[in-house]
Amino acid sequence: MQNEEGVFTELYVPRKCSATNRLITSKDHASVQINVGHLDENGIYTGQFSTSALCGYVLAQGDADSGLDRLWQKKKAEVKRH
Repeated sequence: MQNEEGVFTELYVPRKCSATNRLITSKDHASVQINVGHLDENGIYTGQFSTSALCGYVLAQGDADSGLDRLWQKKKAEVKRH
């Protein structure tokens, strides 16, 4: 929840799993958040990154690597279009 100035007043803001769109609850201790850094054409880190959050369910099913790969391929396709 935000106040009139746009500042978050809640102590806990839930995240959503990037692969399944499930809410990641505060009790999901198996969830991870991965930041993938962006590189320029010379392979030098630009200081920017893309964030993906994966819930514990995806990790338990063994679909974390394929889910992250699918998300990253989708992101690359969006970047090429623009």
